[in-house]
Amino acid sequence: MQFSAQEDIEAPIDTVFDMVADFERFERMAMRRGVEVRRAHGPTPPDVGTVWEAVLKIRGKPRHITVEMLDCDRPSVISFGSGSKGMTGATTIEFLALSQRRTRLSISMSLAARTLPARLLLQSLKLGQSRFRRQFQMRLSDFARELEERYQHGA
Repeated sequence: MQFSAQEDIEAPIDTVFDMVADFERFERMAMRRGVEVRRAHGPTPPDVGTVWEAVLKIRGKPRHITVEMLDCDRPSVISFGSGSKGMTGATTIEFLALSQRRTRLSISMSLAARTLPARLLLQSLKLGQSRFRRQFQMRLSDFARELEERYQHGA
């Protein structure tokens, strides 16, 4: 299953990249939402090779997920690979400077199942795919507005 979304942000590309690459902030946000997150190993600050381990509840069951940063080419791309017991995933975040003060943020994700239970979970996601895509785009839009506000208040 693959999906993607993009949003234009009124901020310079370097600023957007720095805000998106603030991994400590994302770790704290995840913990506030009940996700157990810990940096397993890797360079400090996070860079290629950094690995996070997380435990979150999906459909009422705790799921253990490992996420590794695979690529970080400032200021154009950050990519991650993820895996759990029966599923693998890939996420790519791309940054494109539209002008000196405007950046396009694009996120693409893919999920693949390796086991029968994971295939069933993925199939149920596919059934609600249009709703899931709308929610994903809406959350990216909200995130983009938050980045713009942080830029305007910090600039």
